[in-house]
Amino acid sequence: MSEEKEITIYDIAKHLNISATTVSRGLKDHPTINIKTRKKIAEAARQLGYRSNTFASSLRSKRTQTLGVIVPRLNSNFMSSVLAGMENAASREGYNLIIAQSLEKADKEMENAHTMFNKRVDGLMVSLAYGSESLQHFDDFFQKKIPVIFFDRVSAHPESTSIVIDNYAAAYQVTQHLIEQGCRRILHLGGNLLLSVYSERLRGYKQALLDHKIGFDDKLVMTGNLTEDFGTAAAAHLLKLKPKERPDAVFSANDTAAVYCMIAVKAAGISIPHDIAFAGFNNDPISKVIEPNLTTVNYPGYNMGQAAVTSLANHLNGETSIINTNTIVLRSELIIRDSSQKNNSI
Repeated sequence: MSEEKEITIYDIAKHLNISATTVSRGLKDHPTINIKTRKKIAEAARQLGYRSNTFASSLRSKRTQTLGVIVPRLNSNFMSSVLAGMENAASREGYNLIIAQSLEKADKEMENAHTMFNKRVDGLMVSLAYGSESLQHFDDFFQKKIPVIFFDRVSAHPESTSIVIDNYAAAYQVTQHLIEQGCRRILHLGGNLLLSVYSERLRGYKQALLDHKIGFDDKLVMTGNLTEDFGTAAAAHLLKLKPKERPDAVFSANDTAAVYCMIAVKAAGISIPHDIAFAGFNNDPISKVIEPNLTTVNYPGYNMGQAAVTSLANHLNGETSIINTNTIVLRSELIIRDSSQKNNSI
């Protein structure tokens, strides 16, 4: 059986009795082709079974119209929100996305970066894995002048832009709120301090204590992967302490660890927020399911995703350069709920 002939723009042109140039421009929604003609071309393309030859097109333009995304985990509400923003902006800008997850492993992130490079993505967006300590595996991109944007979990590089919130200010605000509720022994659950997102949250926590003349106690800082197990382990640790040594508040660098710490503490008969107030970070749906509802920081994931793609597209189109912008800082908001309001719990 002979292979069916691939339909070309010349077939569509012959079918409509117009030039191949008009068909080519019409398929690209070029403004010089009127809307009625564009619709006729699109309909004829569907009827004849035309498929755009993106491979040949990319060879001519040296562009694949594809952007790569590497995230730590796909099963995260925050990352789902980021990706939704990226998809929306990519569609508007005429790009497709290739998405990979590092599963919080540095070696997996390296594999993903290598794959994205070989896929010839036009640009790359990365939220670093928990275990990442170096940007060396992105050197191929920097050497080839392929733009890279880091978002959320970022690391500074002179040839890239980082998109973040002001983690320092947000953590300061959370800690100050807990202090205003009368808390003096605030346990901070943090992440890998090699990642600025977590080091900045710790810095904000420490500065708020200092400004309110509360001594910093390194015994009141626990760092880990901020998973469910970590939150449960943190609860086990604080429950072993003598009542006078226990914290009167917990500020977690994410909602997951905060919620699972709350669950274990509640099961042990501790009253929240009367005995221990709680605050998290990210405003995940879980923060509104746990009772009492969790005080947290609303983190604009959708806006972050849109900003990342728009910045890459503008760079690729020659409108701006990501090298000229070190950091894009988005707004965040403290959301106060019942888990931290000690003043209202008496």
